[in-house]
Amino acid sequence: MSVKHAILGLLYQQPRYGYELKLEFERMLYQFHPLNQGQIYSTLERLVRDSLVELLGQDQQGRKQYIITELGKSELHDWLLTPVPRSVLDNFLFKLICAREIHFSNIQDMIAQYRSSLIQNILHFRTLQNGLHTKKEKNIQLIIEAALLHLEADIEWLNLLEEELKDS
Repeated sequence: MSVKHAILGLLYQQPRYGYELKLEFERMLYQFHPLNQGQIYSTLERLVRDSLVELLGQDQQGRKQYIITELGKSELHDWLLTPVPRSVLDNFLFKLICAREIHFSNIQDMIAQYRSSLIQNILHFRTLQNGLHTKKEKNIQLIIEAALLHLEADIEWLNLLEEELKDS
């Protein structure tokens, strides 16, 4: 996930202070991508250095307010239109391949533990989903729906994997 582009997107909406960016970022992505204040300010420094953002001014408390530049808007636009590469090899698949290469005898246990973890994640996301009530939470709903579909697909893949292991 690109903190740089998230900040550009938030500044595209309106000028903001650093702490305001953190709060909006957390509102936008809920608990799915925690961000510390240091990340915001170090990213803002790079954005200013690269002329994607400008310092608009400071208030009486010394808080700096930032605004996106035309170059920043162009960068955001280009990023939004660039396809996102999808990783084919996730951590479990990599572990599985390593286990098969060394003829690991507990592959079924690996699968069972992974399946249990996936089910726990599904239950967690279903609980979150049931707690959503407003249209303001639409971004969170999108994240949850995507996560659930991926988790369910992983379980389907585990079913196929177990069938393949039975046949071999």
